[in-house]
Amino acid sequence: MGDEIQDFTLAAVQAAPVYLDRDASIEKACRLIDEAAALGSDLAVFGETWVSGYASFAAWPNHPAFGSLLRRFILNGVEVPSPATDALCRAARRAGTDVVIGVAERDSATQGSIYCTLLFIGREGKLLGKHRKLKPTMYERTVWGEGDGSSLVLYDRAYGRLGGLNCWEHQMVLPGYALISQGIQVHAGAWPGGAFTRQDVLSRAFAMQSGAYVVMSGGLIREEDLPPDLRDLRMEIGGASRSLILPCDGLSGIIGPNGDYLAGPVQNEETILTAKANLGTVMFQKMIADHAGHYTRPDVFELRVNRRPKRINALESDPAAIASIRSGIENGSVRNGDDLRGAAEDLKIGADAARGG
Repeated sequence: MGDEIQDFTLAAVQAAPVYLDRDASIEKACRLIDEAAALGSDLAVFGETWVSGYASFAAWPNHPAFGSLLRRFILNGVEVPSPATDALCRAARRAGTDVVIGVAERDSATQGSIYCTLLFIGREGKLLGKHRKLKPTMYERTVWGEGDGSSLVLYDRAYGRLGGLNCWEHQMVLPGYALISQGIQVHAGAWPGGAFTRQDVLSRAFAMQSGAYVVMSGGLIREEDLPPDLRDLRMEIGGASRSLILPCDGLSGIIGPNGDYLAGPVQNEETILTAKANLGTVMFQKMIADHAGHYTRPDVFELRVNRRPKRINALESDPAAIASIRSGIENGSVRNGDDLRGAAEDLKIGADAARGG
């Protein structure tokens, strides 16, 4: 008879954030998580930097409003962890569904950098991890920093191995293969929302290459979704007037491991798309082309991923203090963990006294 594998439900959340308003966007996200759960979702995926909106204004740094928009953008950044992420975790736990959501993450150390980040939140109400976009595209480099390879990982969930990427990380090819090589089964693809991103063709290609389900969730920003004070910000281009904030029409969908749509795509409306999924279908598609197994040539191609977190400094300890502890170990005065902690504390007290602390 073989293994009996249960279906599970995927959800793509297509809705407008409260643009450049973190707290209101978090409140709306929590309501949408509840709505997705009411539809039976095991996983709900939101678009790229859903909290609190895609920063397309970065394309026009010479516009008089750019400075005020940039200030508003950084003041509404999401630190990790923070009350904002705590609220999302509580919502996931209350709803009993996993959540992947894009946020404009503010660096909690410097508070002066923003990253395009995917948060992975478990139904247990815990933050499983985060992934910062490796390479911002074009004008995004004005407002987003670069991530590193430490977050190119999968999360083992009850329904399968979950991973995710932002927008043109799919275009980069190798970030996607880093996930494929680990056996991805369910993929969260987060996008600004719209055909201009190539999200349809790149998402469908990734589904076929990975043999995984892809939840393609695009952002939605229409003129009526903008705060009143931003609706009149215009640019004159080629004799035509257009909004300073780029409209995003969503184009969300859920794609099966064979590249076919199971739900959507849908444009220009708020909706939650759902589709049933089954790991048996993933196994079947990988039997056709398993790019981390039988359909690869590791003797010809080798991928190396630097998984070390990026760091900007190395704050070294006092060499004299290290030498003192090493001497204690050698002469027997430091014999166990308690002795080691005591010696370290003594050295800290001495250093503080020498500084007048």
